[in-house]
Amino acid sequence: MPSLKNPDAERNNPCLKEQEASYRCLDKNGFDAEKCELYFDNYNTCKKFWGKVSKDRRAKGLTPYLPDLTERDHVKQEYLKNVYFTS
Repeated sequence: MPSLKNPDAERNNPCLKEQEASYRCLDKNGFDAEKCELYFDNYNTCKKFWGKVSKDRRAKGLTPYLPDLTERDHVKQEYLKNVYFTS
């Protein structure tokens, strides 16, 4: 049986792990959203962070706007150290 998972999902969604954790939590808890609020908060924080990175890269003319998978850890560390908490 072929896999239904999009092979580009992780490349296109830097918060895929957080998103999937939210889905697993909902499934495990009978879709009671209150029990999964921490997962939702984590996912939303991730989306805000990478949205800011993407917006800043776009403003600086850097492409791709969303860094490649191999660069994300480095970009995240540098961004957290230099930009995210100072603005």
